[in-house]
Amino acid sequence: MPKARITPRASKPSPGPAPEPNPERAPKQALFEHLALIARGLGSAARLELLDLLAQCERNVEDLARAAGLSIANTSKHLQQLKGAGLVTPRRDGKHIYYALADERVLDALATLRLLAETHQEAVAELIASYLKQRDALEPIPADELLARVRDGLVTVIDVRPPQEYAQGHLVGALNVPLDQLESRLGELPQEREVVAYCRGPWCVLSFEAVARLREAGFQARRLQDGLPEWRRAGLPVDA
Repeated sequence: MPKARITPRASKPSPGPAPEPNPERAPKQALFEHLALIARGLGSAARLELLDLLAQCERNVEDLARAAGLSIANTSKHLQQLKGAGLVTPRRDGKHIYYALADERVLDALATLRLLAETHQEAVAELIASYLKQRDALEPIPADELLARVRDGLVTVIDVRPPQEYAQGHLVGALNVPLDQLESRLGELPQEREVVAYCRGPWCVLSFEAVARLREAGFQARRLQDGLPEWRRAGLPVDA
């Protein structure tokens, strides 16, 4: 019977000397862990939508769930993650818990994410071109230009967000004309003045759709370049 051949084991490489502890790395790593906690809080489409809704106004859990199309349980879970990341703050009122953005700098984080997506993701640019700009390809009006035209009485501004959001803050002098009421309230808008529509932000389809419908009805219409959160963040006048 032939003898089995014994293959010699490969020698393991020497592990080498252990790295010396660096006392400067520990606090830096801890800081990056805290940054990662915030990044994980932002790392969900559902949570980003909840932040977008909270950028308009304070809301309770049930209202957020309804607006975002989520279950109450799922909404609560996402809000707890946002709270743990320091992005939202809760407030109890009786049986309801209301949430708001921790501060206005959360808007800066969302704006940076949006800019990075528009700049570096072709799919985002294609979606904007096919889904939004198909409804309104004209250049929107910048905030400073709109403010000057409002002060000169040259435009009619309409807020096409839901009444709850309008009630907690809107551009001074803006009329609340939710999109689903627009056709029935065209008579309230003077034909001789340009109409400027705005809603939740630069990706909000409500203002794109409102401008398209206004033009079909014979109005000269444009949309605001951004939305109420960006207007407020810029320190421009807001009424409530």
